[in-house]
Amino acid sequence: MNFCECRVVGAWVIEPTPHIDARGRFLRAWCRREFAEHAIDFTPLQANMGFSAKKGTIRGLHYQVAPALEAKLVRCTRGAIFDVVVDLRPASPTYRSWYGCCLSAYNGWMLYVPEGCAHGFQSTEDNAEIHYMTSAFYSPNDVRGIRYDEPAFGIRWPLPVSSISDQDRSWPLVEQV
Repeated sequence: MNFCECRVVGAWVIEPTPHIDARGRFLRAWCRREFAEHAIDFTPLQANMGFSAKKGTIRGLHYQVAPALEAKLVRCTRGAIFDVVVDLRPASPTYRSWYGCCLSAYNGWMLYVPEGCAHGFQSTEDNAEIHYMTSAFYSPNDVRGIRYDEPAFGIRWPLPVSSISDQDRSWPLVEQV
């Protein structure tokens, strides 16, 4: 795997190094040793999948607060998404910065989202599916969110929004949190 640092401190784009032959490809999805070699302390405790039928669908931006802080390792398993990480850690040198990249079933890339950062994505193709692992269990009492259109961040989504949940549309602005 090739680990590429992002604009958000502690976030990484991880590019697979697949073995390709006449049958197709084989690639590593996670390796504790390779993550440790890049000083990433990530042990998956839960795996989740999401599906968005319509191109332009936005999910997020979500995160969990202490005592249930979570890191995420996100990959797109069908179609393509624009995946975003937002730094919400006040002590971080990249506080309030965001980074986005295209994850697709074709490129096999993953985005590592560190604890204390929000995560969200927009499907850029119909029938997009994601698989992500988390370092903490889902804790409904500790879930928080920020709006996808938060002016303080200025995220540039690639497509107009075709679908978003009432919850994700209604998260408070950062100044109201």
